[in-house]
Amino acid sequence: MGMKCVQCNTDNNLRDRTRNSGRCKQCNHPFVFEPTTVTDKKLAFTDPFFKKAIENISGQNMLFFTHKQFLYFIDQKLKSRVPEISWILTYFFFSVFAGTFCLTFAIAIFPSQFAVIITFALYNLIWIWLLFNYSKSPAQGLRGRRNNAKNLQILGGIILVLGIAGSLIFDYSSGYIVAITLGLFSYWLGISQKKRPQITGEEFLVNQAQSDKWLRDWQTVNGTLEKLLPAPRQEALPASIDREVSAYSFDRAIICDSDEIAQFLIANNVHFENNCAILSISGYPQSIFSTVIEMLRRNTDLKVYALHNASPAGVRLVNQLRTNPNWFANQAVTIFDLGISPRQILATRDMFVQQSQTMAQTARQLPDAVRQGLTAEELAWLEAGNFVELESFTPQRLLRVVNYGLAQSGDPQGNEGLILVDDNVGYGGGYVFVSDSFG
Repeated sequence: MGMKCVQCNTDNNLRDRTRNSGRCKQCNHPFVFEPTTVTDKKLAFTDPFFKKAIENISGQNMLFFTHKQFLYFIDQKLKSRVPEISWILTYFFFSVFAGTFCLTFAIAIFPSQFAVIITFALYNLIWIWLLFNYSKSPAQGLRGRRNNAKNLQILGGIILVLGIAGSLIFDYSSGYIVAITLGLFSYWLGISQKKRPQITGEEFLVNQAQSDKWLRDWQTVNGTLEKLLPAPRQEALPASIDREVSAYSFDRAIICDSDEIAQFLIANNVHFENNCAILSISGYPQSIFSTVIEMLRRNTDLKVYALHNASPAGVRLVNQLRTNPNWFANQAVTIFDLGISPRQILATRDMFVQQSQTMAQTARQLPDAVRQGLTAEELAWLEAGNFVELESFTPQRLLRVVNYGLAQSGDPQGNEGLILVDDNVGYGGGYVFVSDSFG
């Protein structure tokens, strides 16, 4: 197996790498990964593969990203890279052996015509069941689920063609009914799975510890990744801000439900490009938090943007901002819920949905004030333990969502993409708008 050196682009086969103790035969640069020694081949990859993943997530080293964003990104890359077995060839290959065996057994019990039909029906029902389970398996990535949903449609077409053709050749009238029923059923299952909202939890192929180890090993050999953000730090001492600066205010503020997302937005200069404050609900960045809050409260035309995970804690964010005296209680501020909200997830099928019993238990304990702002479908989704994290989105997409949300708010009353969900909440007036899509 060949692998190009990321330093000099020289191709090194396994013999070259072994002979040079895991180094490039041309420039002696060490290789970080050796795919031939990995037990789980799903996790086997080369240095160029890992380098490209870093370049892609950072937008060619232009955007900062978090450790968890990289975990989600490398997990999806590895899942999409796993080659699929040509199930159609397997289908026809096994149909010869399995069909012959089952047909011999069935003929001993039933008349030959019914034996053929029963064998045909049972064999295809097994395949329908297999592909259906793969189309909703948590171990499959989004791409894998969709491919298996498409395979159900293809199988439906194969059943119709083979079943009808066979019935015509052997003049089996009952074969028409069986073939049409099974074929249409498989095709319908495929369509329903493709249209199905992302309500089934997905499982990671890689865990956080493994992803972090790969990043550490890579940096040991190839140098520090400048765009990889460290864990957010809370500064105990307040930072000194010039009085002239603190005398002004911001027209807009983005409040996040996690320090990591607030740090991500600040690192990528969202606050400069949009002239807005960025804080987390826990008070990050602590060194300037008190000063920035005072600046925000002075602005009577302030617009607040809530950016959060689709989780029990996330859906509480807007209510916290409206009722908590440390935030905007008894202030007539307009709040835009950028998401992620459960309604946005239920309307799409391209998000990494996870499931947790802890999340399910927390969702059942949501206060009435929060539950009243959610639909029955959203509550059911949360109480099933589902959640989606903002860090599951690439830096490019997440920044696009934020910029799009800020642009939408220019004329909220006239923007069809924003839904007014609260205009008289009893907490001091103001409005709450929710975006009907996530970016």
